[in-house]
Amino acid sequence: MKLYSGAITVIERKLFLFVLVFVFLWINTLVGTTDIANWLIENTLTVIALLFLIFTYKSYRFSNFSYFLICVFLCLHVYGSEYTYAENPFGFWLQDVLHSSRNPYDRLVHFSLLLYYPLYECILKWLKLEKREVFILPILTILSASALYEIIEWLVADVFFVEQGISYLGTQGDVWDSQKDMAVAFFGNISGVIFYYIYRLYNQSRSKTDT
Repeated sequence: MKLYSGAITVIERKLFLFVLVFVFLWINTLVGTTDIANWLIENTLTVIALLFLIFTYKSYRFSNFSYFLICVFLCLHVYGSEYTYAENPFGFWLQDVLHSSRNPYDRLVHFSLLLYYPLYECILKWLKLEKREVFILPILTILSASALYEIIEWLVADVFFVEQGISYLGTQGDVWDSQKDMAVAFFGNISGVIFYYIYRLYNQSRSKTDT
C-alpha cells in the first residue's frame, strides 16, 4: 500500500507541474492577446479538452508521458491563440529560418505528432483491443478530428463569427490551406508512430538493463 500511494503521489506531483505550466501560459496568453474575440474562439476547444481530462481523471488516468505530450500540445495551441496563428512571433521566426512564404505556426500545431501516443494509450486501455488493432486507430481518429476541425473553422468563420473569420482561419491567402492542414496532420501521425516505437524500444532496453 505504501508503494502504491507513493507512486500515486509521484504521478500527482508531475501532473500538478504540467497543470501549473499550462495555466501560467494560458493566463499569460489571455493577458497579452492582441485579439480577445479570436482568443475566446480559439480556446473553445481547449476548454472542451480540459473538461474531458478533468471529468475522466478518476475513471481513467493517462501515463505521465501522455500527460506531458498533451500539455505540450495544448501549450502550443494556446500560444497560437495569443497573437492569432498567422501573426505568431515564433511562426515568423520559423518563416525566416525556413524561407517560407507564409507563417507556418499553424502547420506546426496541425502536425499532431504529440497526440498519437496519448490516443494509442487511451484506445488500448479503454476499448481493450489488441495492440495490432489499436495501431491504426489513433491515425484515423486524428485524421477525422482534423477534417472535423476544418468544418468547424468554416462554420465559425463563415456562419457564426464572420467578423473574426479571416483571423480565425489563418489561411494567409492559401486556397488549399484546409487540405494542407489535413495532410500535415497525416504526416504528423506517421511521425508519431515512429516516435512511439522509438519510445517503446527505449523502455524495453531500460527494463532489460534494470533486470
